[in-house]
Amino acid sequence: MTNRLKSVILLGPGLGWLALLMVVPCGLIFTYAFFERGIYGGIDHVFTFENFVRATDPLYLGIFLRSAKIAFLTTIIAILIAYPAAYAITLAPRRWQTGLLILVILPFWSNYLIRTYAWIVMLNREGLINNTLQGAGLIDEPLSLLYNNFAVIVGLVYNYTPFVVLAIYSSLNRINVETIEASEDLGAPAWTTFHRVILPQTVPGIAAGGVFVFVLSIGNFITPDLLGGGRLQMVGNLIYDQFLSARDWPFGATLSMFLIAIMMGLLFAQAVLANRAAGQRGQD
Repeated sequence: MTNRLKSVILLGPGLGWLALLMVVPCGLIFTYAFFERGIYGGIDHVFTFENFVRATDPLYLGIFLRSAKIAFLTTIIAILIAYPAAYAITLAPRRWQTGLLILVILPFWSNYLIRTYAWIVMLNREGLINNTLQGAGLIDEPLSLLYNNFAVIVGLVYNYTPFVVLAIYSSLNRINVETIEASEDLGAPAWTTFHRVILPQTVPGIAAGGVFVFVLSIGNFITPDLLGGGRLQMVGNLIYDQFLSARDWPFGATLSMFLIAIMMGLLFAQAVLANRAAGQRGQD
């Protein structure tokens, strides 16, 4: 058996799975975007570009921009939280690192909806946070922490930060310790060593984690629906409503195509950045 045949046999199941569950659905979405909505919903097979014109309406562009803003803030906050955590895990003794990583992914052992509902309990006006602040005498009246942008960002950050921790930890773990030791031997202060030696080598991990969080956040519809209380509409909610409420599948498919294009562009940029960083390491 030739090496090429072995490769085809080994790659076959994975490629078939991707084709069945990703390529085919994306192809259907692409096709539906060029048809009209039926009188009673669904698809009317009349070719049109009207859905794309409609998607550029300021109303829908505003929803996209709002979703991108929330996803961007979520990504930045997640990175700021995850980097120190990943760095601390890397500095811990080897025998402790596995246990610390288990603690990072521990929230994934419970259902996403349960974790989100837990934030409703904590953030509402009679919740744990408001009661604690009032009990400590820090506030006189309960704060409005729920059903707003703040609550949605908190929920997204909480649910997706572990992915960033794992991505950055992986990059930190691959750093050549000799480069750090060389910087220290040459008399560089700890901060200089960090931002001139350590940080540049972890950019691929930061980018991977950041793209992961941004992509998941911008298309999320459960967290805005629960923690936003229906008052905050993101693009994920808009697409959900088009398919299941308005039954306007062609327009929902068009919005999905815009979202997929954004995701693919970000993933491509992250892959280019990772390849460039790998090439630089190879040259070094």
